[in-house]
Amino acid sequence: MENPQGPPSLGVNIDHVATVRNARGEGFPSPLQAAFTALEAGASNVTCHLREDRRHIRDDDVRIISSLTGRLNLEMAAEEGIIKIALEIKPLSVTIVPEKRKELTTEGGLNVIQDVKKYSEINSGFRAANIATSAFIEPDLGQVEAAKKGGFDFIEIHTGNYAREFALVKTGILKELEKIKAAAAYAGNIGLGVNAGHGLDYKNIYNIAAINGMREFNIGFSIISHSIFAGLETAVREMASILRNVRR
Repeated sequence: MENPQGPPSLGVNIDHVATVRNARGEGFPSPLQAAFTALEAGASNVTCHLREDRRHIRDDDVRIISSLTGRLNLEMAAEEGIIKIALEIKPLSVTIVPEKRKELTTEGGLNVIQDVKKYSEINSGFRAANIATSAFIEPDLGQVEAAKKGGFDFIEIHTGNYAREFALVKTGILKELEKIKAAAAYAGNIGLGVNAGHGLDYKNIYNIAAINGMREFNIGFSIISHSIFAGLETAVREMASILRNVRR
């Protein structure tokens, strides 16, 4: 989350490496090895979502990845136990997301408007620990403003609805894309950094990456899926190359 100018950077979510590991209860494939491979291939950081049910990433994963790489973006719910772990391991950044036990993946953005005071108090603790914070929100101007009031340094715009619209709409204006542009512009104007993620792949990334002010994209499933056939290093390099060249 350190790229105020130039092309947007890439954060690679490696949760699904842990998903494969856990499927057989083995010690491999290693999320730590995936983290190093992604960083060496051009990622600016790695993202791990430490869920309350620990369905993929586990406590030891985030501790060792944060310690050995210094480039961990920790996705997390605003839950007391997870906050305590984050303050202990001191990742590069945290992204606060909504979390439902039965969801397959994060289904939407955080409702910051509803709990501005709560997030302000949480962010005060992270700021004291020198940890940058981001709110994973819908491209809604009210939520953007609430994120600013709540003391977040960044927003991460939920692009899942855009990804679904992109898959269905072959021509014409993408309404969700216009919302994202407006939210990104407003966030930049009030001093928030702007990241984006969810459902982004090697085809739908171009429209989003071309938006001025975007600093970083956090992408996981499409990269890990592509890596099954191309290898993780190649999959990361291809996405990083797209982001480097999209605004030229």
